Amino acid sequence: MTALRQRMIEDMKVRNFSPRTQQIYVDRVAKFAKHFGKSPELLGPEEIRSYQLYLIHDKHASWSTLNQHVSALRFLYRVTLEREWIIRNIPGPKKPLILPVVLSPDEVSRFFENISNLKHRAILMTAYAAGLRVSEVASLQPNDIDSQRMLIRIEQGKGRKDRYVMLSPNLLDLLRAYWKVARPTHWLFPGHPCNRPITREAIYQVCLKATKAAGLNKKVTVRALRHCFATHLLEAGANIRVIQMLLGHRSLQTTARYTHVSRETLGSTTSPLDLLTKTVEEIQKLKSTVPVHS
Repeated sequence: MTALRQRMIEDMKVRNFSPRTQQIYVDRVAKFAKHFGKSPELLGPEEIRSYQLYLIHDKHASWSTLNQHVSALRFLYRVTLEREWIIRNIPGPKKPLILPVVLSPDEVSRFFENISNLKHRAILMTAYAAGLRVSEVASLQPNDIDSQRMLIRIEQGKGRKDRYVMLSPNLLDLLRAYWKVARPTHWLFPGHPCNRPITREAIYQVCLKATKAAGLNKKVTVRALRHCFATHLLEAGANIRVIQMLLGHRSLQTTARYTHVSRETLGSTTSPLDLLTKTVEEIQKLKSTVPVHS
């Protein structure tokens, strides 16, 4: 390990960055250095600009990937190398507004019905019932399930923040049935070996298999189930600030995007076409007189 990498890792640890964030930042900086075959200490604004264009045009990198590179390089040059003047020359990509994939309640039921393995069903039902991220559901421990208060403790979620979410009575019944069979100790959902939590990839494969078995044409992941949790709560009349707290969002604006896909929000709004009485009457006449050709 180079002295620069070690110093950068130490700088992140001092600032209480999560292990995953540390891993991502180090990886992104390493790829930047490898692209030019030089230490980042010898590179500057022109190389950074060239590398960003390479990621966009040659690698067709997503917004998320671009943002990770920008964040990692900004940290490296601002904090570890203390070259504040370079930061002004590292523009960040504008985040596109992409609406989340949301399943209907019936589709969610079909999805769960096609998961026969008790452990796998418990994992994904927990993710949906509590609106958890994949890392959060994988990191759960048996003691995090508080059946007395009917809460689930999420320890050090995104942003290194603890929070509590509701524990569904139906989910509690399922988890008790799972616990009687599996008797998990350290991790609620252990992987292989059993002293480590189940991996993201293993959960993804379960989602993929269940999606195909259910015949769904939407991509179902833990993130999609989290989107469903928020949207279905919103459609049921839950307060958006409560949903923000349950999801662990720092900004209400992040939570507000679910209003863009809520059936109740969109469906309760009348189209201006329906306000044109004369036009509507003409459409009704057409329906009864004009034959429909295939």
